[in-house]
Amino acid sequence: MTHRRAVALMVLCTFLWSIAGVVTRQLDAARSFEVTFWRSLFNVTALLAALLAMRGAGLWTDIRRGGAALWFSALCWAVMYTNFMVAITLTTVATVLITMAIAPLVTALFSRFFLHHRLPARTWAAIGVAGIGIAWMFGRQAMSGATAAGTSMTGALVALGVPLAAAANWTLLQHLHQRHAADPRIEEPQMLPAVLLGAMLSAAVTLPLALPFSATVHDLSWLALLGVVQLAIPCLIVVRLTQVLPAPEISLLGLLEVIFGVLLVWLGAGERPSAEALTGGVLVLAALVANEWWALRQRAVAAA
Repeated sequence: MTHRRAVALMVLCTFLWSIAGVVTRQLDAARSFEVTFWRSLFNVTALLAALLAMRGAGLWTDIRRGGAALWFSALCWAVMYTNFMVAITLTTVATVLITMAIAPLVTALFSRFFLHHRLPARTWAAIGVAGIGIAWMFGRQAMSGATAAGTSMTGALVALGVPLAAAANWTLLQHLHQRHAADPRIEEPQMLPAVLLGAMLSAAVTLPLALPFSATVHDLSWLALLGVVQLAIPCLIVVRLTQVLPAPEISLLGLLEVIFGVLLVWLGAGERPSAEALTGGVLVLAALVANEWWALRQRAVAAA
């Protein structure tokens, strides 16, 4: 796969991820945990079919050999799946996406404290600026106390679980890869099944909370779209793209989800982002873009 094609596919993935907000706003009756349950269930169905086609009977072997690391990663995926959809039903899409955008910086912090990686000054500066942006957004919401306009503090806090779980997951995967690289005798577990197990855990946990079901046929069609097109397909594509694109470039391109998501829900559902979300979002995105752009520039200079 060429670099240009990989970039184009990554942009497609961010667009597919970004449709969650505008699709959720089209639902008639399904709410909160029921939305999460059906999305996770359809995601399980799609992932199971895809992984069986890719791995065959080896999928069950991968799960048996995965051990604690596989299940911890699955738990992280379950938190990301569940918290994202619950948060979208509690607050604005812009608030959720901007909160999720800090995941690369939280991952950098986790790598520093758990893997003892040294962080360059530019990353510490980006973490500080992004922290100010998130603090501004959360602080303004807490002081306003408004929920009618969608600025729910509860929704913002639920959304915060997504970047924390993502950072824990990426840090674990990085640790496993480095351990195997340092000593090839240590087998690196196949972690792709964790995506499937996480969807299963999400569906199992939210099922009791989703009852009694109120989703209409119209709702189920939209939720099937979320489970298959918005989640399963782009997740599988990104796994392939990690073999072509460097992690910083994937992180930088992933920020397009924030832009696409806010625009789609604004145009498709009339949900305008609040002033505090826009201000905080500008600070967060500026910090992330500056950090990743400078890293890419330094590597290009070093390569030259």
